[in-house]
Amino acid sequence: MKESLQAAVKHGAFLKGFCHYIFLGYSKRLTKALLNFQIIMPSSCDSLMEDIEDMVSSSDPTPHERQSARKSIIPRARKKKELLSDEELQADSLIPGTQKIWMKTWGCSHNNSDGEYMAGQLAASGYKMTDDPTEADVWLLNSCTVKNPAEDHFRNSIKKAQEQQKKVVVAGCVPQAQPRMDYLKGLSIIGVQQIDRVVEVVDEAVKGHSVRLLGQKKDGGRRLGGARLDLPKIRKNPLIEIISINTGCLNACTYCKTKHARGDLASYPIEELVERARQSFQEGVCEIWLTSEDTGAYGRDIGTDLPTLLWRLVEEIPEGAMLRLGMTNPPYILEHLEEMAKILNHPRVYAFLHVPVQSASDSVLMDMKREYCIDDFKRVVDFLKERVPGVTIATDIICGFPGETEEDFEATIDLVKAYRFPSLFINQFYPRPGTPAARLEQVPAHVKKQRTKELSQVFHSYNPYDHKVGERQHVLVTEESFDSQYYVAHNKYYEQVLVPKRVEFKGKMIVVDVYEAGKHFMKGKPVEESKPFTPSIAMPLQKGEVSGLLQVSTYMHAYSYSN
Repeated sequence: MKESLQAAVKHGAFLKGFCHYIFLGYSKRLTKALLNFQIIMPSSCDSLMEDIEDMVSSSDPTPHERQSARKSIIPRARKKKELLSDEELQADSLIPGTQKIWMKTWGCSHNNSDGEYMAGQLAASGYKMTDDPTEADVWLLNSCTVKNPAEDHFRNSIKKAQEQQKKVVVAGCVPQAQPRMDYLKGLSIIGVQQIDRVVEVVDEAVKGHSVRLLGQKKDGGRRLGGARLDLPKIRKNPLIEIISINTGCLNACTYCKTKHARGDLASYPIEELVERARQSFQEGVCEIWLTSEDTGAYGRDIGTDLPTLLWRLVEEIPEGAMLRLGMTNPPYILEHLEEMAKILNHPRVYAFLHVPVQSASDSVLMDMKREYCIDDFKRVVDFLKERVPGVTIATDIICGFPGETEEDFEATIDLVKAYRFPSLFINQFYPRPGTPAARLEQVPAHVKKQRTKELSQVFHSYNPYDHKVGERQHVLVTEESFDSQYYVAHNKYYEQVLVPKRVEFKGKMIVVDVYEAGKHFMKGKPVEESKPFTPSIAMPLQKGEVSGLLQVSTYMHAYSYSN
């Protein structure tokens, strides 16, 4: 008897994990959940819960074990007299991990990265991700709060899901910033720093419960950048890895709602980011995008800076693979201009930088609390254009910000005419609820619309790539065009080059002769005598394949032995 007890203790972790997935409805797991934390039922979700305790203990099965356990179960034939009742069949169909999930993501590359991580964890846990919303059991809606139209689409999607009797889980910046909105009542929410717990939330939503995880990741009181970077993920494009280097920012722009959701600056340590890049290249990635609300502010909260990170990352980039920098605001890049010029000249870094100006009027910039003047912006652009020949500078402009006069707007028009930005994001101002700018006296709607139209006409009055016809360029092929007629490649300056859709070009560096130019692209003819170069050091994952499962499995296996 004593020996049997010792054996039971020794193998307790396995038995406990196995039982969780054998018993109908995960009864043991649910019992533990009910004892250790609150579950908000649909009828009592008026009060907001900041967080719930972890449902999964260190001894619970890993995603690999969960799938393996399901596959290893051998069904036993029932006698006719043991036919299941309708009630039992309904309960069995609600076992979490067997449903299909459709996910929709709005917004920036940071949000897209979060979406990739959530999809990967759900797939690793047994759920099936689908591209067809009609066949899905659960809709996971990952929102953006930058502009009113994006939130309107999000709200309409929730309504549509409910009309179709779908389970709904919401994520992203909208519910994080405003969890008490009426249309979010009764819905499960995954906070922007809680994406590593998406499986828990979806499990409970499947069972008809509503849970809200909105807390911040902290270590010794210091806010962290977010969930671990080594979580499973499904890359939208297996050739491109999006890495969030920090979350939040140091600004307090009066029009910005994202700050309410992402908060103050919190950076990931350099070693974690380098390791994530290394893992990505080992999975066949040939292009990395760095993203955040402000990449230029990276490291200020942890005693380092962006150039230090970039030089470390460059060491890991294979020949022919490329690194693209994300958006940076003028104040935090000014002090690093010398180093940034050297980095942008590196052969494995795109000579591309997104620096939003928003307005060419110092008065408007002051009202926006942008913390720079127009001369600061010009200094950044002029310096980089001089030190990095051919560099692409993308920028953003808001039309019709409260208090913007005709003179202010004309200054912005003059800026665009002078610099002829090849990539310009023009946004009509939308007052976001809860922001200081929403309380200011608004520019009339028809004036905002007219200014937006006028600026768009100026932007479309020039063709930035006409002078490049006839050039021979090296381009990296990573995507497919929207019309599916071409592959999309980018040259050293991250300018879009369309090339013939030949399978041997995908994920390769090729040489082309530019024979045509449009407003947003060039077309290139492959040079026949040159051979495509493969920058990937491993075979890329298949589309929809989960990244990081090997690392997670190894980590959990080592963890189980150490405990």
